[in-house]
Amino acid sequence: MSINHTKILATLGPATSSLEKVCALIEAGANVFRINFSHGSHEEHAQRIAWVREAGEKLNKPVGVLMDLQGPKFRVGTFQNGPVNLVNGAKFTLDMDPTPGDETRVCFPHPEAIGSLGVGSEVFLDDGNLRLVITEAADDHVVTEVVVGGELGERKGVNMPGNLGKVNPLTEKDMIDMEFGLSQNVDWVALSFVQTPADVIAAKEKIAGRATLVAKIEKPSAVEQFEEIVKVTDAVMVARGDLGVEMPAHQVPGLQKMMIKLCRQYAKPVIVATQMLESMRDKPRPTRAEVSDVANAVYEGADAVMLSAETASGDFPVEAVTMMTDIIREVESDPLYYQVLDTTEPAYEPTVESAISLALQSTTHLLDISAIINYTSSGFSTLQASRERPAAPILSLSHSPETARRLSLVWGVYPLYSEKFELQSEMVDFALAKAVEAGFSKSGDKTVITAGVPFGVPGTTNMLRIETVK
Repeated sequence: MSINHTKILATLGPATSSLEKVCALIEAGANVFRINFSHGSHEEHAQRIAWVREAGEKLNKPVGVLMDLQGPKFRVGTFQNGPVNLVNGAKFTLDMDPTPGDETRVCFPHPEAIGSLGVGSEVFLDDGNLRLVITEAADDHVVTEVVVGGELGERKGVNMPGNLGKVNPLTEKDMIDMEFGLSQNVDWVALSFVQTPADVIAAKEKIAGRATLVAKIEKPSAVEQFEEIVKVTDAVMVARGDLGVEMPAHQVPGLQKMMIKLCRQYAKPVIVATQMLESMRDKPRPTRAEVSDVANAVYEGADAVMLSAETASGDFPVEAVTMMTDIIREVESDPLYYQVLDTTEPAYEPTVESAISLALQSTTHLLDISAIINYTSSGFSTLQASRERPAAPILSLSHSPETARRLSLVWGVYPLYSEKFELQSEMVDFALAKAVEAGFSKSGDKTVITAGVPFGVPGTTNMLRIETVK
């Protein structure tokens, strides 16, 4: 059986709002589904989560759900007659008047942001497509000159690079949304606009083990403290949209490589996101540059690549997932792929887990291994195995459905539910049967089994065993 090692995270939205669509996305290659809490109602989100769970059971696949919190996203208000056109050189005011705006002004209901802006500050609208420079600043409004104009729609995002101080990434709306998402048993919570390790720690305290946390890297301050953030988070999202506005866009590719490398060093899953196949929102095929972008993220060793509007509101959601699957398979069939991954091999710490990982890497390189079978309670040992980026698929067996679903995001892992074992021989027999059932192994194939003894105790991985399938 051939599986993609690099996972696909697909966003659900109006274009994919049915059980049939969710099933089609899974069959096309989606492994995890993102629910964007910047849009939609709790009722809509609950329905989509239910569809994912039903589809996973129907197709017998542990499929994860990631809820993406909006965070302190700054947006303009509404307009009297729909979108307006901002002309280069014209004056445009951002104020706190809730009245719908026009070509001369719009409501910007964020006093903490207006108070941080001064003359000469730059303001970017709509993901950086429009650029303004402030010419007058007051406590309740700023007057700007349009430097790069264009169409501005209602509630479009606002970025103010370098001008905003420390803002709590968990807003009141986020707290309400997060509690709702946790009540729906989401597997991952994505925290927007992380700036410091303390932001991650505070959010994890509120989650209290009910889900795992993804730190979205969108701010320069997060880049500056990235390694410390990686140490305390469960996973990372390279959110290139806001990051490419907050920082010079030409710096983002290098930062992406750095973040992927450090995440692998610390065995933390990393997602590359934003505009990966953007043109497939309204076209059946991507540009060559987009194909190269996805391929580069795969070559760099990302755990997952993400689709946003392509699957949430685009005209070709299933085709976008299929295209991403095809790109991943092409890269992963290239002999150069594993050569590149081997040159970025992470360093080892003097621990039992590192010793097992090192032995696993050596064994899979020396022997023709059909599958790596890992029995895990918490998922920690599976993350360690994935860190090695082995050519053989990692069949991860867990008696915890939550652990299995969370591992659906991790590179090279094929998660399955299993029963709980008391005897090592029972676990080995079950593992080999599952490897054959999944299509990874056949009679005569060699497999590597890793587990902890005693079984079911998190953090006790201390066994590596080579078994031949009978």
